[in-house]
Amino acid sequence: MEKIVWQTKAFKDLSVDEYFEIIHLRTAIFVVEQDCPYQEVDEKDRQSFHLFGRAENGEVIAVTRILPQGVSYNEISVGRVALKKEYRGKGIADELMKESFKFIENEFGKQAIRISAQEYLLNYYSKHGFKQVGEGYLEDDIPHIEMFTKLE
Repeated sequence: MEKIVWQTKAFKDLSVDEYFEIIHLRTAIFVVEQDCPYQEVDEKDRQSFHLFGRAENGEVIAVTRILPQGVSYNEISVGRVALKKEYRGKGIADELMKESFKFIENEFGKQAIRISAQEYLLNYYSKHGFKQVGEGYLEDDIPHIEMFTKLE
């Protein structure tokens, strides 16, 4: 498996180039690949920690946005989980979630995490301990479900 180098930075600590690479990947997936025109960059970016993974060639290929309590939910949240298409199916997405959990535990302690997940990723998030809460709903015309876990 390819060796990914992981970093997590608060918004204010990101270089312009790092933020560009993160937004470039997120837009390629959430707007272009999913054919979903919506406001990808929002004010939550400024309040978040951005976890990103670089492939051996230096390219940013995986990202998550970790939102402190009170930004999206009363709990900590993980969002904008994205992995470049060519790298899917190799276990990197699982590594990405584990790195997100590791950062949350180191930064905030063992906490509850609430997410808004695209419905088709239910099994992926379930594998990482998330349970569905409530009914499904549409967000930007994509079926979503709210999910919850607590780091143990």
